[in-house]
Amino acid sequence: MKDHLYRWRNKEIRKQVAVIDGKEAPTLVLTNAIYLNVFLRKWIEANIWIYHDRIVYVGNKLPQNLSEIEVVDCSGKYVVPGYIEPHAHPFQLYNPYQLAMLAGETGTTTLMNDNLPWLYLTSREKAFSLIDDFSKLPVSMYWWARFDSQSEINEEQEIFNDEEIHEWLQHEAVVQGGELTAWPQVLRNDDRILYWMQEAKRLRKPVEGHFPGASERTLVKLKLLGASSDHEALSGEEVYNRLAMGYRVGLRHSSIRPDLEHLLQELKSLNLHSYDNLTMTTDGSTPAFYQNGIMNQCVQIAIDQGVPEVEAYMMATYNPAEQFHLEERLGSIAPGRVAHLNILESKDNATPVSVIAKGKWLKKDGKRVEQDNTIDWEKYGLGKLDLNWQLTEHDLQFSMPVGVKMENDVIMKPYPISIDANTETIMNSNDESFLMLVDREGEWRVNTIIKGFTKTLGGLASSYSLTGDIVLIGKSKSDLLLAFTRMKEIGGGIVLVHEGKIIFELPLNIAGMMSNSDMSTLIKKDQQLKELLKQYGYQYDDPPSSILFLSSMHLPFVRITPLGIIDVKKKDILFPAIMR
Repeated sequence: MKDHLYRWRNKEIRKQVAVIDGKEAPTLVLTNAIYLNVFLRKWIEANIWIYHDRIVYVGNKLPQNLSEIEVVDCSGKYVVPGYIEPHAHPFQLYNPYQLAMLAGETGTTTLMNDNLPWLYLTSREKAFSLIDDFSKLPVSMYWWARFDSQSEINEEQEIFNDEEIHEWLQHEAVVQGGELTAWPQVLRNDDRILYWMQEAKRLRKPVEGHFPGASERTLVKLKLLGASSDHEALSGEEVYNRLAMGYRVGLRHSSIRPDLEHLLQELKSLNLHSYDNLTMTTDGSTPAFYQNGIMNQCVQIAIDQGVPEVEAYMMATYNPAEQFHLEERLGSIAPGRVAHLNILESKDNATPVSVIAKGKWLKKDGKRVEQDNTIDWEKYGLGKLDLNWQLTEHDLQFSMPVGVKMENDVIMKPYPISIDANTETIMNSNDESFLMLVDREGEWRVNTIIKGFTKTLGGLASSYSLTGDIVLIGKSKSDLLLAFTRMKEIGGGIVLVHEGKIIFELPLNIAGMMSNSDMSTLIKKDQQLKELLKQYGYQYDDPPSSILFLSSMHLPFVRITPLGIIDVKKKDILFPAIMR
């Protein structure tokens, strides 16, 4: 059995039914539990019987013989369904296993995950085997099927073609198509992606959009084309308008856009009283943002902003389950559902004291319960990054007339370069630095100047990027070379160098993209990276996201990609990549 990502076998279902007849014993019983019944929208006292990973009974009765059953008295406590993160990017320095276990311990027992890095880093066969491994975790791990690269890459047709997309969409662990960042192409004439959207809908899998700032006209067209949901509303009014058109809307609270509080305030002023089509998401935040948990933070904000408690919990449980057509499996406490349950001290405190996932304790009475699941990354060819080429001084030539200027963490505009970049060090500028994107295989490079990332830092090298290629940023060419060399030595990661000294390194020993350290260590390293970069003049909030999204074509206005520097709106290559 591949756990509940697939289906329980008949033999297992017969045993579950036998529990009701007293022929089999439940494995865990919660007594005197005041639980949230999402169907009645009421708190009800009941006993909850669990048989391995499934809830088999909720009501007043108890098994006839409790002598060999684990029984937990929940008197004075409240039980809600395990939380669901409907939009996870589980590769933001951490790896999916780390994120899942942190999520589970704080009450988020289901993650709907981006599959994009698997498309870059491994084969479909290995990715599907990895998905099978993840299905064995107590946290439920579901996946998306991406339709576009989110950037401009040389291998687009090899990765995104009918065979690959069909195989992903038909996988039982894949619950949606998207997120759709290439929607402008679909609006124009991309019938290939439109066909994939329709195929997803045929398979009864929703299509998630990515439509920041989209007009009413655009949103109507995208609804006609097959979009089901969107998490990019920037204001309460945009949320309201999307709801009115029949979209399911994810309210975002992330390290880049911590919008949830003001969105809820604005929705309140618009007299919104129905929350049925609303969910919440942390949208792939960087590690430090998760110091206090994941969806429990969102539920708490909703409660604190005056959302009725029942509705706040349903936005993180039943609503997303229904969005993915999984409401008979997830998102509620009822017979037949997966045994994901959070035990709370009070209704208004969304962080659980105890967590049950697939019938197993992840946290009990405030203490973490150790799990024996691991992922063998080497088995899938996802070990340390092994670069068989070296960066040289010849590569560090910066002669382009146009650079990129940071407007915030992730948005960049083109600007005319006026400084002399044919020097060892950029001296006569407060916030301009060398910027280079280099092919992971060492075949091409794109060189320009970035304005606004740092005022003084000598060099940064990162194998962590949207496309998996190498990013270098800094004011000193010699520091850039040293940072690259050290990054290569540690098998991938992020390295900072200043005045010939290595001042920070974060090894990312899973394919140069993800850490294999424990999450608490990674959170501290993320905080240290942010504090250090701010000391050297970084003026925003989330440097890992700034690095990650340099190549991301779903953000305005100009991007540095494997094809070169590109105008996002026009899709024009302003300056092509140079072969090394």
